[in-house]
Amino acid sequence: MTQFESLLGTDFDGNHTDDVDDVIYGGYDHVEHQERVPGLIALLGDTAAPDRERYLACLALVAWGEPVGYQTVQEATREPQAAPWYDLVMDRKFSVDSSYGKFSEAAADSRELAEEKGSSALRVETFRSLIRIADREYFEERLGDYLEESVVRDCLPDIRAVIARALRSIEAGARCRFDLATQLVDLANSIVAVDEELAVDLITRILYAVPGDRTMVHAVTAVHRAKGPAGQRLAEHLSAMGNERVRSLLAEHA
Repeated sequence: MTQFESLLGTDFDGNHTDDVDDVIYGGYDHVEHQERVPGLIALLGDTAAPDRERYLACLALVAWGEPVGYQTVQEATREPQAAPWYDLVMDRKFSVDSSYGKFSEAAADSRELAEEKGSSALRVETFRSLIRIADREYFEERLGDYLEESVVRDCLPDIRAVIARALRSIEAGARCRFDLATQLVDLANSIVAVDEELAVDLITRILYAVPGDRTMVHAVTAVHRAKGPAGQRLAEHLSAMGNERVRSLLAEHA
């Protein structure tokens, strides 16, 4: 049995499995996952190991709230495309790397273990580092919807900054390899509970820059989350500018 098979190819009942996700997410219910952490750290740091195995080791460490996992993701975001596993995990729709979306999902799921292990601050910093590359890397709808309110409050300046930077790029005519506008709207949606006026202002700016039907569909989420007049203004804008699907979604919670 290889090192990888013993760490992530064996479930917590000692049975072989080809489903690594079962092992990673099974760790939430088995404190024995901590026995595998040293081996995963060693595997992650082994430059001779296959990139896929190093990526999965990092994903497990993030999901299990381990500082080394968080720190590795933060380091990777400094030069996102230089990560050894970049382009290993590909999104089928746009044929671009989606590994950072997987890390975002793992960080979101690690909340309870991070609290238990005292690594919550590192978890927030990991989200901050991921938010900062949201104008360049695709998250496969695994960023904005994965940010709980406390993280949004801590990372609000970073969310505003990355949306502003992305809008400047869009307005300058830059082309993106994926649906950046929708990703930005999802990020702005996360702000609604923290600052409804700001969220709607950002979403409106995005819609003016990229007035697509898909972008408007995602903007409906902000209307459903909003409780004040800003949300009503956004609903009126979407109703006037959107297609039948947009209006149907608006009517669902009218």
